[in-house]
Amino acid sequence: MKTNSTKRIFSLVTALLLTAAMTACGTQPASSASSSSSQAQTSASVQEEASSSQTAASEAASSEASSSQAEESQSETGEKLTIQVAALKGPTALGMMDLMEKGEAGETANNYEFTLAGAPDELTGKIIQGELDIAAVPTNLAAVLYNKTQGQVQLAALNTLGVLYVVENGDTIHSVADLKGKTIYATGKGSTPEYALNYILTQNGLTPGVDVTVEYKSEHAELATLLAAGEADIALLPQPFVTSVLTQNDQIRVALDLTEEWNKVSGGSVLTMGGVIVQKAFAQEHPEALQAFLEEYKASVDFVNDSANLEQAGALAEKYGIIAKAAMAQKAIPECNIVFIAGEEMKSQVAGFFQVLFEADPQSVGGQVPDEGIYYLG
Repeated sequence: MKTNSTKRIFSLVTALLLTAAMTACGTQPASSASSSSSQAQTSASVQEEASSSQTAASEAASSEASSSQAEESQSETGEKLTIQVAALKGPTALGMMDLMEKGEAGETANNYEFTLAGAPDELTGKIIQGELDIAAVPTNLAAVLYNKTQGQVQLAALNTLGVLYVVENGDTIHSVADLKGKTIYATGKGSTPEYALNYILTQNGLTPGVDVTVEYKSEHAELATLLAAGEADIALLPQPFVTSVLTQNDQIRVALDLTEEWNKVSGGSVLTMGGVIVQKAFAQEHPEALQAFLEEYKASVDFVNDSANLEQAGALAEKYGIIAKAAMAQKAIPECNIVFIAGEEMKSQVAGFFQVLFEADPQSVGGQVPDEGIYYLG
């Protein structure tokens, strides 16, 4: 990750290169381009990014001594740190809304720069390269990143429990068995929704891709639009997009609650959809700043979950583009299972979930069940 010390290294090298270039023939701006891989390539891109990140980290470490006289970090001088925070549009971002607003107003312990993304693969590269200090991502992705980066990413809290539903334009699906021979449109390939759905299908005697066809779309909003327009008949969607679809098309109904179906077959593990990860180096270098963030984040979750604040929370959801309309957000937020669970309680709830996913598909957690080093316990 790009901790302050690493950033100082890059800054120094960049400054020397620019000075040399200006001396020889003047400066010339560089340009860069970036693109997101599809969600189907998430696991592969994670591995590739991890490899390049480790090489960069090794090179940075070799020159660490040369920056030992650099200026003190902001935390040491009492100034506010600037912390890069990211979340996915949807339930994983809803709990942050009050924190985002307070951050804009300068009312937080540190300065937060927020990035909102539509799909997990938009964030994985940035997390591995250390461009993001803290991120709210699918819970299984926390395990994948931990394994692929050899423990450089830790899980600090759970922020979303079960929010997945099978919705139908019609009235034919009343059990998992009824999905046989059907086509389900879904999002979240390579992350928790795909693995949870596959696990539930398999535990009910159905083979994904054989008994049930699953077609993945890149973003929740895209799929919600198709469903509302009648261009898809059966879909797997999370809240708040379920509420959005139901308000736009009265022919659509909730057919299955995946949390209930998970509980029937999982042997007691908890379906946890989203968590907050932190760069291990950041946690070690700035423990007080991380603790302040977690406390402010918990307060934000409490604010959003308070029914007395529902109107304001709806307005914030629209303001930050998490949910298109405030009125719709007010209906959806109470159904989004937004939580803040940290410490030993987090560990006890998610350990069984990782084990279930591993047994269903080892790649869903990055090839192996994460050891206890994944948990940031404060």
